[in-house]
Amino acid sequence: MAATAPVEGTNVPVDELKPTGPAAAAFLSGALGLLAVGISHWAGEVAPGIKAALQNLGNLWIPGAQGIGPYSGKETVGLVVWLVSWAVLHYALRKKQVDLGAYGIAFLVVIGLATTIIWPPVTHFLLGKG
Repeated sequence: MAATAPVEGTNVPVDELKPTGPAAAAFLSGALGLLAVGISHWAGEVAPGIKAALQNLGNLWIPGAQGIGPYSGKETVGLVVWLVSWAVLHYALRKKQVDLGAYGIAFLVVIGLATTIIWPPVTHFLLGKG
């Protein structure tokens, strides 16, 4: 039997709420895609072979990708991680009522990490370039 008690702070019974899992999956997968861009950036800076592979990956499907270098491959990696993680997370959370506050905090942490690792002063410091 479904819970019919009102949700705390509302007059809406639990069984009438729409699941929040799909929303959590959508914004967390976007953050994971951005983190993948940051990680692929680092990998390309550390290993010249990976930088070349990223260039080739972008050249496979993006018109004019040779003009922007390995960035096209980094964006491809981010796009693939975003789409795959969205599909997986959506499937796992599609019928669940989740705490959006916790997922929001996870989103902010991942976005903060992704932004920090590609910020040039941090990148240059950690790679010993300046």
